[in-house]
Amino acid sequence: MKRVYLILSAVLLSFCTLNAAAAEKEQKAEPKNNFKLYGFIRNYFVFDSRESVSGTGDLFYYLPKDVNMKDGIDINDQSSFRFLALTSRLGVDVSGYQLGNVHFGAKIEGDFYSGLSNSSNASVSEYFPGNTKISGTATARLRQAYATVTWKELPMGVNGKASVVLKIGQAWHPMAADHPHLFSLEVGAPFGPFSRTPLVQMDANLGDNWVVSGAAIWQMQYQSTGPVGTSAIYMKYGKTPELYAAVAYKSNGFLLRAGADLVSIKPRVLGKAEDKVVKVSDRKTSLLGYVYTQYTYKKFAVKAKTTFGEGGEHMNLMSGYAKVGENTDGSWNYASMRNSSSWLSMTYGKKWQGVLFLGYVKNLGLADAASGPIAKGDVYFCSNGFSNINQMYRINPQLIYNIGKMNIGLEYQFTNVQYGEYENGCLNKFALADKNLHWVGNHRVNMMIKYNF
Repeated sequence: MKRVYLILSAVLLSFCTLNAAAAEKEQKAEPKNNFKLYGFIRNYFVFDSRESVSGTGDLFYYLPKDVNMKDGIDINDQSSFRFLALTSRLGVDVSGYQLGNVHFGAKIEGDFYSGLSNSSNASVSEYFPGNTKISGTATARLRQAYATVTWKELPMGVNGKASVVLKIGQAWHPMAADHPHLFSLEVGAPFGPFSRTPLVQMDANLGDNWVVSGAAIWQMQYQSTGPVGTSAIYMKYGKTPELYAAVAYKSNGFLLRAGADLVSIKPRVLGKAEDKVVKVSDRKTSLLGYVYTQYTYKKFAVKAKTTFGEGGEHMNLMSGYAKVGENTDGSWNYASMRNSSSWLSMTYGKKWQGVLFLGYVKNLGLADAASGPIAKGDVYFCSNGFSNINQMYRINPQLIYNIGKMNIGLEYQFTNVQYGEYENGCLNKFALADKNLHWVGNHRVNMMIKYNF
């Protein structure tokens, strides 16, 4: 019996040893996750010559406000200054894990946002023009959080190779991922799309030159507008994700990409017919296209982008849609506003870096005229703009000094907007304000000090 125990013990010990060796070999063969921490501390120092629409502690700039006369003075003709470290950032990239030819990765990134609140003094409007979000403690927010699955070295044709990247989570909207050479927080908005949003995106690299992309996109922070204001509720009850498709060609420092974005939302699900609450099938669908190009040669780089089409207010474009009719069953008819937005940026240098940005927006109104003037309240426009905007442009030179991990930048930004007047509280039949057109401009001087790690 003792001999049997000895034999069983020897067999068990041998099995445990072999199992441990196999586990150790498998552990060595399977790469571990690699974590890369990154981020920066960033301070902005900003002067504006006029009361403006801006967010994130007035650091994210949109446009100057229209003339607002009270008792013979324009109350929006008021300069201001502030400096904040609100947009400091921290992120983690995860890479290195793979199973065979499939590579896995992830990113999570955050900064600070919406920490500033309005003054609690009820009489603030008696003494200041309006933008009074100046106090409070910055709160953390999620910028990006996504996982990636990459299939590399896939056979294509006779000698070609392809790779496919699947991205799932919150990331830059694919129409907003191409940024001009700017250090200012808005990086060219509202002259180009700006949004980070939940998505499922696929990019197929077909050989060395071609990339085909597609995505299904939802809304979170950047949202459509409608009868109840800016909200993701219109997409929730529309039950249809935003759809994106694009194709790109790249070669020797040159890139050209063209794509389109389709959005279909339900501005309402309940309405009224004959003074009774009814379910309605209202739906508004819009299509927006874009072309982007860039070229790099030694210390010089140029980028350009233009978007044209319908809507786009959920990506901070100066556009929207309008209610143009009512039906006997309680449903409404809608028409999207058309918008043309373009920018060009050029940069030269490394240690000393000069940048020039030019942007232009044209509000083209409805493609087809409505039956008559459209009430201001029936126009659902980007919440960071105004429906009486006719056109606008921006000239923005910057100078940046790069000292290792430290960046010091100075910019001058001139944004000029052409506004029109509402006539009896209405826009014309194309949803445009075309009366008493006038220009209103703002001079912004912005300095940035940033330490990267």
